[in-house]
Amino acid sequence: MRKNRLRELWGEGKKTVNGWLALPSAFGAELMAHQGWDSLTIDMQHGIVDYRTAVGMLQAVSTTGVVPMVRVPWREPGIVMKMLDAGAYGIVCPMIDNREEAAELVSFGRYPPLGRRSFGPIRAQLYGGADYPRHADGEILLIAMIETKEALANLDDILAVEGLDGVYVGPADLSLSLGCTPGFDPTEAPVLDAIAEILGKAKARGRFAGIHCGSTGFARRMWEKGFDFVTLLSDARLMAAKAGEVVSAMRATEGVGEGSGGY
Repeated sequence: MRKNRLRELWGEGKKTVNGWLALPSAFGAELMAHQGWDSLTIDMQHGIVDYRTAVGMLQAVSTTGVVPMVRVPWREPGIVMKMLDAGAYGIVCPMIDNREEAAELVSFGRYPPLGRRSFGPIRAQLYGGADYPRHADGEILLIAMIETKEALANLDDILAVEGLDGVYVGPADLSLSLGCTPGFDPTEAPVLDAIAEILGKAKARGRFAGIHCGSTGFARRMWEKGFDFVTLLSDARLMAAKAGEVVSAMRATEGVGEGSGGY
């Protein structure tokens, strides 16, 4: 089976950078995949992506060595299994609040006897290799999003679930849950303390840890603190930011050179 490069890199103590795909475009996914990300996550929760489009995006990412992952819309067995069958090498699941929910995620993503994933790797076997069914449980990443006060209170129990590979901090929802201002790159003490707690407990349990970031500066700080992977913005936000930058630069030069008499 094709190895999960993220597992290999994290096992070597290396940090990785994850891209985020919110736009429903296979070509957009292919463009992003050629920019040097270690992994790309298709966002089916808040992104404008349905199942059929997500399959095309997974195919596009597969033109490179970038590890394909999916954030599913919810903790629901059908979509988790379908995205794994479509070739996702990692599942990020939102709003995991307790041990039972974390155990459900694991059960959806592992074949019996470890879980209850139904057999039918229709594209996963093409992407992963003929022996995919035999090795999938050891390569696929199952990652729980920690983003509520309830999840913080139950963090030890969540991290104790066998088969859960890691946790992912959703700073916006975490901030809301703690009564703070939602957004990336938080500065409020309750949120920063919660992030530190999540990271510390995850590492103590031998779990991988990731976080969504809004700037390279904050992302580097999170690397330095010990996070295994960071996500920077999304394809939509990156496109909007660069477009705004270009337009602003042009607006700043309006009137410059007028009346020069031609080319």
